[in-house]
Amino acid sequence: MKNSQYLKVEWSEDSPAFRFLSVDSLGGGRLEMNPVIAPLPTTPGWSLIPEATSEKLSYSLNGHRAWEMTADEKNIVLTAFPSPGNTPLVLLINQKANHATLLGRLAQEPSQMLLPAVLHFPDLGSFRITCNQPGTSLIYDAARRTPEGDWVRVEFPPSAEGKIEYRMEVVAIYPQLPGIEHPRYDGIRRNFLNIFQVNPRAGLLANNSSSDCCGFCFYEHALMASDAPPLADGLTCMDLVRLSLERVLGGQLTYGQAGYSFWRSPHDALDVAPSLLIAGARAGLDEKGNSWGETHFEAFFAIAHQMMEGDSDDNGLIEYPVSGNSGSWSGHADVRPSNWWDTVGFGHEDAYANALAYLACTEMGQWANKLGRHAERTWFESQAARIRSAYYPAFFNLASGLLAGWRSADGQLHDYGFSFINGLAVSVGLVSPEQGHALMDHLLALAHKKGYTNFKFGLPGNFLPIRREDYTHLEKRWGGPEKEDGSDSFQIYQNGGATACHAYWTVKALYSLGRKEEARAIFYPLLEGYSAGDFQGRGDNGLSKDWKNWKGECWGYEGYLMDSYLGLLAVRDDLVFE
Repeated sequence: MKNSQYLKVEWSEDSPAFRFLSVDSLGGGRLEMNPVIAPLPTTPGWSLIPEATSEKLSYSLNGHRAWEMTADEKNIVLTAFPSPGNTPLVLLINQKANHATLLGRLAQEPSQMLLPAVLHFPDLGSFRITCNQPGTSLIYDAARRTPEGDWVRVEFPPSAEGKIEYRMEVVAIYPQLPGIEHPRYDGIRRNFLNIFQVNPRAGLLANNSSSDCCGFCFYEHALMASDAPPLADGLTCMDLVRLSLERVLGGQLTYGQAGYSFWRSPHDALDVAPSLLIAGARAGLDEKGNSWGETHFEAFFAIAHQMMEGDSDDNGLIEYPVSGNSGSWSGHADVRPSNWWDTVGFGHEDAYANALAYLACTEMGQWANKLGRHAERTWFESQAARIRSAYYPAFFNLASGLLAGWRSADGQLHDYGFSFINGLAVSVGLVSPEQGHALMDHLLALAHKKGYTNFKFGLPGNFLPIRREDYTHLEKRWGGPEKEDGSDSFQIYQNGGATACHAYWTVKALYSLGRKEEARAIFYPLLEGYSAGDFQGRGDNGLSKDWKNWKGECWGYEGYLMDSYLGLLAVRDDLVFE
């Protein structure tokens, strides 16, 4: 056993296996959590070599030295020796205890993760894993709802010849910004990588390592990756974004795309294309050269053309083929609405997707300029200008002083006090500063009127109940109301539930307008939630912490939803004012 302020590790005395493993990347001694699943029964032939100390254990298999484990304050070293019949050293993690993930480049073979890589434990910290033999891979797998439970598995292969040394170094990976060492940002410094979760079976960034990969979330990964320092020599978070994008460009489907098993719609969500474009542009702009960009730009340009062809009435805004009319939904979620908020009846002209389309065009224009593609840059600039010109007149609701969520095909505005719609529009520059101030005035006034104060839970996506006729999934578990006014399920899931998902946009909007005290009134309590690990795991009712009612009762479903952690990015906006 080794116990320092940075790590705690215990190994089995029967065979080479972890019995306890915890990490605190900040050296604060927060090591009470043990997500390790106890070792399986031992294989015959293993024995402990009688040279054990508190920091070193060695094992033999049928009389041959096979594995040695050592540890110091910030490092664990696993050494494999050539030995007949030697087996992998397995680290098996209970995903319900911690949604660990392995971040790196997946090889061509399924579940083969090339080293170096980072083993990240959300809310705890990270190990950077390296090896003395270049080209070595770990076996990485994850699954949920299996007879054995929900788990993440990392295997360290044995040695065929020569000594293999795997080093697990405790690291804290976060942007080195002046002032970020303040204790209020501890949750950010432990958790800046939380948004990155690799699903080994899909080979893509995902909600978590055993969950769906969502194309309309790739832009969130890319925004965080733009600010993330390298994971290891020759490995960055943006590399993970590029690898995911390449697979999607190659035809791999994600949630939000027609044909994906759980996306019950004949149409791609309207925010998939903008998300892919923002991620592609960020990946291209981040590249030191232009090799990746020259190879893939045309594919993204084609996606952009297809996206803008969705402007079926030539008014500057893209439209979803589903009407979004009140009362047009069956209530059985057999057809999905137009964006990430997939139980709310967004359709036709969608304010969220169009704001992302605007951001996509502006960032694709910058990427085109970097590549010297001046005609394409001009095209993107013109498309962005058309969206901006049409956006505010199309979605502004004079009665509420806010931007509505969508305008349905029958011309009606659907406005439920959407925090993320108004925050996003201000953040990406779709409205003037004067309009932005007015929108935030009305949004904060609505939050105050409705009595929402528990910002450590994040923000409700909407401050007004969504009517039954505008909800697509009428089970109460998913926020579906029985009453026509939606009040009976208000605060449940996407019907006004509190979440850190997309709260970033409201915080960023306030910072961008110079309203730092109002931004901090939301962001600092949210930081307390991040530091406490309040967005991972499940509550006493068995539902997960990614969605809560306004009193804190859990109503989530994933156990871990990577969107919860985009809000960490607001640290850059906050530190501007220090």
